[in-house]
Amino acid sequence: MGRAMLPGNPPVEITLRRSARARRVSLRVSGLDGKVTLSMPQRMKTAEALAFAEEKADWIRRHLAKQVDHIAPGIGATVLLRGQEIPIIAGAVRRAQLKDGALWVPAAPEMAASRVKAFLKLAARADLSAACERYAAALGRPYGQVTLRDTRSRWGSCSSSGNLMFSWRLIMAPVEVLDYVAAHEVAHLSEMNHSSAFWAEVERIYPDYGPPRQWLRENGQLLHRYRFDD
Repeated sequence: MGRAMLPGNPPVEITLRRSARARRVSLRVSGLDGKVTLSMPQRMKTAEALAFAEEKADWIRRHLAKQVDHIAPGIGATVLLRGQEIPIIAGAVRRAQLKDGALWVPAAPEMAASRVKAFLKLAARADLSAACERYAAALGRPYGQVTLRDTRSRWGSCSSSGNLMFSWRLIMAPVEVLDYVAAHEVAHLSEMNHSSAFWAEVERIYPDYGPPRQWLRENGQLLHRYRFDD
């Protein structure tokens, strides 16, 4: 790993990464944090790779310009819940609760984000546990534990021992997206790969998985825009 600066206004920091598997130089602009990564084969000269990045400077800046500001889910703002924007309102409540189409939180602005996060994690556990039960029954396979994390590289996983892990941020996506990810990971209980046999299992327990899969590809980064710094 290394760092380099792409000249211009403003300058852009680039992370340099050499890869034994890379056959050519490539650029990636993260949709989560705007990090620019330049990957290159092990034996390629750094100057050659940087020349490629300079040729693609306009492309890099166009992608960076599309970055959406982070969203702070405090009182008076909104948060996504099951694909819907829900207003966050202060009220006489002891903990965050959904009522009359709004998420009510105690009138303590400095604690609002952490309370919204706690609410979302509880809702995610309930929805994901129910979905896993449903799809595991349809598949005819038992599973182990369900754990929630705030992962950036994947939305879910299935271990060889049958334990399932999910990003709790899925609760912010439309219901069918959370259901698809649950079905996807449950299908790994039968096929620990992404072969045609695996996708046949996904389709068997969750037909027409294409639209929610595409939604996640196109909009998943939005779920990471919410920052619950506490």
